[in-house]
Amino acid sequence: MNQILIIGGGITGLAAAYRLEQITPYPITLIEKSVRLGGKLFTEQVDGFTIEAGADSFLSRKPRGVGLCEELGITGQLCGRDPQYNHTFIRRHGQLHPLPEGLSGLVPTNLEALNNSPLLSPAGKLRVAQEPFIPPAENPGDESIAAFMSRRMGGEVYAELVEPLMSGIYAGDGTQLSLAATFPQLRQIEQKHGSLLKGLSSPNNRDALYPPFVSFNGGMGEMITLLAAKLKRTTILTGVGVADLQRTTAGYIAHLENGQHWAAAAVIVATPAYVTAQLLASLDAELATAHAAIPHASSVTVTLGYAAAEIPHPLDGYGYVIPRVEGADLLACTWSSRKWHGRTPDGAVQVRLYLGRYGGQELVSLNDEALFGLAQAEMKQIMGVTARPRLQRLYRWPNGMPQYTLGHLERLATIETRLTHHPGLFLAGAAYRGVGIPDCIASGEQASERVCEWL
Repeated sequence: MNQILIIGGGITGLAAAYRLEQITPYPITLIEKSVRLGGKLFTEQVDGFTIEAGADSFLSRKPRGVGLCEELGITGQLCGRDPQYNHTFIRRHGQLHPLPEGLSGLVPTNLEALNNSPLLSPAGKLRVAQEPFIPPAENPGDESIAAFMSRRMGGEVYAELVEPLMSGIYAGDGTQLSLAATFPQLRQIEQKHGSLLKGLSSPNNRDALYPPFVSFNGGMGEMITLLAAKLKRTTILTGVGVADLQRTTAGYIAHLENGQHWAAAAVIVATPAYVTAQLLASLDAELATAHAAIPHASSVTVTLGYAAAEIPHPLDGYGYVIPRVEGADLLACTWSSRKWHGRTPDGAVQVRLYLGRYGGQELVSLNDEALFGLAQAEMKQIMGVTARPRLQRLYRWPNGMPQYTLGHLERLATIETRLTHHPGLFLAGAAYRGVGIPDCIASGEQASERVCEWL
């Protein structure tokens, strides 16, 4: 019987395995190098604190996140953010300013709210108001996010508002990120309506079944636990990596780092692009090179816990983002105990800071003391906290976020062309067409469906 092999046990690989169990009768093996499943989805419970190592939520409007939860029967475990703190701030010149209302994705659409914000100069506000009169570019090519938003709304609104929001998604540099690969809908709106403000002005009256951002009562790691528990026919091997992949007359053979071999008729590779490049190097040099050309950003998340009385700031929101023009190594700070119910002991506060800016200082190489020092310095400067935290946790994510830089779609075209030479080999994950959790789930499921069609 045809054996199916999945390399990579993050959310992509697990979603692929679950879909395969639903649509094929074939035996499935999933191999994960780490001793645990889930990749960047990892939650720790420490002294009453629920601590997220990676993503703390996902977008409900992207269908395959909540769609998979519905199929698994676990929607009862989903939770939304606390609505009473539904505010976000931007740190500018060392002060926190409310994010203007009316943002549609990256685009500020409420000109009245924008005019009342101190984040833009009068000239910057006027430039935004002129956006409907800016003609669309006829043939801009593979335009960067920064170039597109500056062309449509002005460089000031990009630097002060769009860039920190974009960095919160990709942790990248908007002057290098491809609009066509990240936010193609914005270019489509420009082409269809001639203006972002015109195209985004129509009210959205659809009733949403779920809050815009959802998590799990016990943290995002709960999603991995619940999904893995639903796998009934998948053999899971953890704590062992795949050294390389070779073609055989019957399919493929994976050479494991422990000296074992694993044969399969079809293989789904669901690893980060730089890992995929290593796995495929001896199989197809051009395919490996295309993966190695995808840049990655590194980051660190630092969680701090305090007694509520030790925080002089009211924490009247979900937290704040920090634009690149601030010159800081930090991207954002989430006030986790305001954002989510039940994540701290009574009388305690939890905050989470995101360190590491693409193209900036390589913070993952700093020792723990230095990283905690950066986080505590931010707490003191912005929120007036002088007490030492009662809890500290940090998580390093070297090369954790793929960057869809200019030319990304051309790289994907090369990858897809080379794959035609390797029937039975399929690729999935955040490196290709979406970095969010629902994107990764959809990628894994689509790879499984292609396996089924091929077999």
